[in-house]
Amino acid sequence: MERSSAAAGGGSSRREATRQKLYEAAVTLIAEQGFSATTVDEIAERAGVAKGTVYYNFASKSVLFEELLRHGVGLLTASLQEAAENTDLAGGTKVDALDAMIRAGLGFIARYPAFTQLYVAELWRTNRAWQSTLMVVRQQVVAVIERVLRDGVANGEFSDEIDIPLTAAALVGMVLVAALDWQAFQPERSLDDVHASLSRLLQGRVSGARQ
Repeated sequence: MERSSAAAGGGSSRREATRQKLYEAAVTLIAEQGFSATTVDEIAERAGVAKGTVYYNFASKSVLFEELLRHGVGLLTASLQEAAENTDLAGGTKVDALDAMIRAGLGFIARYPAFTQLYVAELWRTNRAWQSTLMVVRQQVVAVIERVLRDGVANGEFSDEIDIPLTAAALVGMVLVAALDWQAFQPERSLDDVHASLSRLLQGRVSGARQ
């Protein structure tokens, strides 16, 4: 019984490794040449697997891309959630938690710039088969920040007049756009430098008002 479980676990691990290769191949190719121009043959070749392996794991190229969105946004959401939880365990404030989440988001985007470019581009399209999936995964990311904002309102750290859904979406958008600008136009800047700039915005230390 234990041997069967181990064998099953090994098979599962191998399949997950194969799917990871396919995700990486697909995101790179689609970022380079667009979804329509990318073929299953190219994805298989880039991943180093047979074409049939793609269809064994995903019913179609569209399904592969839809699962890619779920996978990537799932990693981002988990990263943000971990940052918030670690801040809470360390006794930090909700502003500290948001600041940690900004850094975590920047770190994710630095690791997966091609995925981030695709994700942001797809947010603006309305004719895709995976549009409903995209809205669901977007809400997963926003919801993590909404929870921190709600907790901050509840404990009096934030004003109860803030629009929580819009503020959460704005914070996500700020990190995404700033990080893509950093990667594309200011790559010489460090993550610490970019994070410090966004941190000043978060904490309202931009006006330069003097006493």
